[in-house]
Amino acid sequence: MTALHGQTPDTLDTAAVYVHREPGPLRRAAPWILLIVIVAALIALGTLLGRDLVGRPPSLTIYKISNGWLYFLGFLLAAAAVLALTSLIGQRVGIRRTGRKISYAAVLGVQLTHLFLLLVVLVAIYPLFYVVLAAFDPKNSLYAFPDFEAPTVIQKSGILPSFTGLNTENFAKLFDGVQIPAWELVLAGVAGAAIAVLIFTAIARQLRRTAQDGTTPTQSWASRILIASLVVLVVFVGPAQFTGAGTESKFLLSVRNTLLVSGLTGALAILLSTTAGYAMARLRFPGRFQMLLFFIFVQMFPVFLGLVAVYTLMFALGLLNSFTGLILAYSGGAIAFNTWIYKGYVESLPESLEEAAMVDGATRWGAFTRVVLPLSGSMLVFIFLNQFIGTYAEFILANVLLTGVEQWTVGVLLKNFTSGQFNTKWGIFAAAATLGSLPIVMLFYGFQRFFVGGTTAGGVKE
Repeated sequence: MTALHGQTPDTLDTAAVYVHREPGPLRRAAPWILLIVIVAALIALGTLLGRDLVGRPPSLTIYKISNGWLYFLGFLLAAAAVLALTSLIGQRVGIRRTGRKISYAAVLGVQLTHLFLLLVVLVAIYPLFYVVLAAFDPKNSLYAFPDFEAPTVIQKSGILPSFTGLNTENFAKLFDGVQIPAWELVLAGVAGAAIAVLIFTAIARQLRRTAQDGTTPTQSWASRILIASLVVLVVFVGPAQFTGAGTESKFLLSVRNTLLVSGLTGALAILLSTTAGYAMARLRFPGRFQMLLFFIFVQMFPVFLGLVAVYTLMFALGLLNSFTGLILAYSGGAIAFNTWIYKGYVESLPESLEEAAMVDGATRWGAFTRVVLPLSGSMLVFIFLNQFIGTYAEFILANVLLTGVEQWTVGVLLKNFTSGQFNTKWGIFAAAATLGSLPIVMLFYGFQRFFVGGTTAGGVKE
């Protein structure tokens, strides 16, 4: 190592090494070059599409506007003018408030970024909005044809479907022939009340802007009541309660099956990953490092590569078309990732806590169950939720291993609605997809802090 500015390697000041350099002209121009390329590509695409449509007779599926490209160009120019004006106003207001020099290009870049993010959000939400609207459409179709008599261009083109004639017929078919005893209705009402309490307490805490961590006693009791009610309902609801003629009447049964499989898989994932992760973090045995590398290696391959092996194994064990076989298949695939996550979390805990417990007479297993597990509450919740959501949305393994309609999960049932060539039930499919997604949405937004904490736990070793 050579001396720098007269300093020896032993007395080298690291602060003197760093020299701030402004980005070069090419780097500053790169975003604008990319924007120009994107705009040019869009113009070329529009030109090609316009040439393809010129001279064609009017279509029932495409709404054509004469000189539409001029209107679109005018819209782009108007949007650019509005952005330029708001950027100029923002720059002047910022300079007046702060007294510092603010670049107009920086303000305009922020405006363009916000516009791009807004468009991304709209593009992401539009399919969800379309499916929800199709769930209330009795015409049993996902397609919206142009309505040339509509008052606006968006409605004429079919981008915004018609809101006329919407009803709950598709949802009613999902509950046809369902027989629910009185005690299950009472238990479902208790679960609904617990959900309402959790929602209202969360809203109240947000309105009060309290910085309290954890949960209040009311939220804790409401969560316990909700979990207990759902467990009892999932365990005791059976196929005999669903007497409808069509497969759509088995929707609630498929939700029950999915909750049962996902819940047991999550519990089994906790049992396997915590014991394996603790052993990898604290014990030293031959082959430990090689096993960790093998876990990483296994994650490189998608699940469907092992479908033949899994099917053959379940057939040999007599576990086809059973929840046991599906749960074992799910749990085996969950060990590697969850073990790595829990290993990193255990390594972030002070080992002196376990040593103190063992000095007081605790065994290694006692230190694990009485010291490490009580400190791992948030990580256990993360492992359970991660496995629960992953198996709830899984389709490939369930479609291969489950063959009877009474054993189907939500994903397999949804596939059945769209498998017929001339009997596709798009309306019922949309209604079932909308209702089937509610448990995951509520679970994710209710426990999203555990996802953030779980994915970062173990990142800092202490």
